[in-house]
Amino acid sequence: MRRTLQISGGRVIDPANRLDSITDVFVVGSKIAGVGMPPEGFKTRHVIDARGKVVCPGFVDLAARLREPGLEHKGTIASETYAAATAGITTLCVPPDTNPVIDAPPEVALIRRLAKRTGHAWVVSLGALTRGLDGELLSDMGILKDAGVVGVSNALRPVKSTMVMRRAMEYAATFKLPIHAYALEPWLSERGSVHEGVVSTRLGLPGIPEAAETTEIARLLTLAEHTGCRVHFCRLTTRRGVRMIARAKADGLRVSADVAAHQLHLTETDVDGFNAYAHVLPPLRTTHDRDGLREGVADGTISSICSDHQPHEADAKLRPFMQTEPGISGLDTLLPLTLSLVDAGVLNMSQAISRLTAGPAQVMGTGVGTLEAGAVADIAVFDPDMAWRLTPETIASRGLNTPFMGWELRGRVCHTIHEGRVVFSRLGWETE
Repeated sequence: MRRTLQISGGRVIDPANRLDSITDVFVVGSKIAGVGMPPEGFKTRHVIDARGKVVCPGFVDLAARLREPGLEHKGTIASETYAAATAGITTLCVPPDTNPVIDAPPEVALIRRLAKRTGHAWVVSLGALTRGLDGELLSDMGILKDAGVVGVSNALRPVKSTMVMRRAMEYAATFKLPIHAYALEPWLSERGSVHEGVVSTRLGLPGIPEAAETTEIARLLTLAEHTGCRVHFCRLTTRRGVRMIARAKADGLRVSADVAAHQLHLTETDVDGFNAYAHVLPPLRTTHDRDGLREGVADGTISSICSDHQPHEADAKLRPFMQTEPGISGLDTLLPLTLSLVDAGVLNMSQAISRLTAGPAQVMGTGVGTLEAGAVADIAVFDPDMAWRLTPETIASRGLNTPFMGWELRGRVCHTIHEGRVVFSRLGWETE
């Protein structure tokens, strides 16, 4: 017999279908069988009482480094997809800068196989834009697409030649593959570790100017217009960059953008005292930029909020600042940091859920991020009012590297359903 499940009495929010109401969700097997009205003949002994909770599609994270293959001492697909399940994330997108690089079908298949073995979440891959991410020879994008990648990227490795980038865009457009691009001009950002400004000057740290982002955005937008390639801009950090993307969208270019959750809360001042936990790439910018990012998220210029999850072992953050490894462990804080934007009046609840579900799902193009009947039953149930403190004991990820340690947060996932199965339950669930 197929599994059946009823999620009862919750506030069901499905931005993809403009749904926001108190109702029930019904699951049969691995699919959504209905919302509001059960399918004919539906019976179940398995009921999740969602009264006072929000029920929404499982969250879709556009950037999560799971560290496997190649850096298993920092995390594994098993450990980090479990952490994702505790955070309501049911789909994760892995950048191609693993070891070995995801530039051939065996690497794509390995990640899919390891994720399927754990069963906590979907894990999809971005393929390498250039072979070995060397920025010179184009990868076999057609073969990578057949292997299942949802886009191509050179991650944080530069493609210095504009001609190579042009050819890459033309090639990607041929296969209808989006390019996921970091806007960091290599000559301006080389050797920088923080935002170029007052704080970098005071600390004596080499800075990365705003122009490192805006110059690269301009180059990529020009090439996108010339080639017709769809470009997704990863991890925007500047107000001016948001404005450039907004203008490009208004002009009809096929572009989209995301932002890391921490960029919506932290600024360059959080690096004060050489705080290595705030060492990220792209760097934290000014309060003016942070507010510009928030405005971009609110008006839809930025359609997705991601974790930019990068777990590290403790030693990676214990060296002199310039020698520490950039990155934040972000899976556990993705939901509460997004919900804090609701508390601050930046977003309403439906918009917040959209930036974690429908927005990134549209970028990924995999059909997730919805509660529509017939869709895969990936569902998050969370209590928006549950207060908790981020501590080493409350973090599910293996990575404890976060500048939010000790923060009082609000919003906690109670249940996560993946392919119709309850893969995480914080409060237990009832059987009637």
